[in-house]
Amino acid sequence: MFSKIREDANIVPKTVGYKFRKGLITLSDKEEACTNPWYAYLFARFIPGADIGKCQEASCKNPWYAYYFARDIPRANIEKCQEATCKNPEFAYHFALNIPGANKEKCRKVCEGTQYAF
Repeated sequence: MFSKIREDANIVPKTVGYKFRKGLITLSDKEEACTNPWYAYLFARFIPGADIGKCQEASCKNPWYAYYFARDIPRANIEKCQEATCKNPEFAYHFALNIPGANKEKCRKVCEGTQYAF
């Protein structure tokens, strides 16, 4: 039975998620990583030499990952992340609260009339 498992392990597709979990990801996996907002964020955060602009573009397709990107990536374009984050009042609230340089007035307008109003 264990020999079958070992054989199967050799034919498992090495997706970007698999490579992240196993610590096998490299700069050459940039294209695949940037097809998913979560993996694009992780790639920019943990892979030295990652193309921050390309990763940010992919991460900003999801408001939550755009918030994470602005919070955790030192060279992130805050305005671009805020544009993506402010599509959702909850994320706009967190953005205004936690991101230095955020346009709080823009976030406030998105949050008006919701439980996140401030």
